[in-house]
Amino acid sequence: MYFDAIFAGFGGQGVLFIGNLLAQAAMSDGHKCTYMPVYGVEMRGGTANCTVVVSDDDIGSPIIQHPLAAVVMNKPSLDKFGPLVKKGGLLMVNASLIEPADVKVKGPEVLMVPSMELAKEAGSDRLANMVLLGALAQKTGVTSVASLTRAMVESLPERSHKMIPTNTRALERGAAFVIEGK
Repeated sequence: MYFDAIFAGFGGQGVLFIGNLLAQAAMSDGHKCTYMPVYGVEMRGGTANCTVVVSDDDIGSPIIQHPLAAVVMNKPSLDKFGPLVKKGGLLMVNASLIEPADVKVKGPEVLMVPSMELAKEAGSDRLANMVLLGALAQKTGVTSVASLTRAMVESLPERSHKMIPTNTRALERGAAFVIEGK
């Protein structure tokens, strides 16, 4: 098994968290992983992205030139990373902030996910990142919602555990969006 992805958006959208969570879940599933965050000096509002590589074999480098998948949460991230996704790969787009007409890439499958609206259905519109991660897990099979939930329990500090049920609902809502197509 081999999978790699770039997650990108503004600081504060949770792209580093979902990349880290994916790596944690994949490791607990028995895979080898790398996680490499990149962010500007600004915290909220600055740019942030990370790469995740999941493999059953040793990973030579965490650097990805042309990812199999990209999850973009804003237009600048779409413009920068969308064209890099491999032909036949997956470009997952936050349709709550990006219009379909803005997606001009050719080659990858494009999945427009109304993540903020789906997150609100799950209990908090601040969990758009978790909806996108749930959708990615369901679409690619790189890990499962159950593994992502276990990874939250194992990696988050105890004081944050009260948010795990809402985060899990957001993951499940993203996965259901892929299954149901709505």
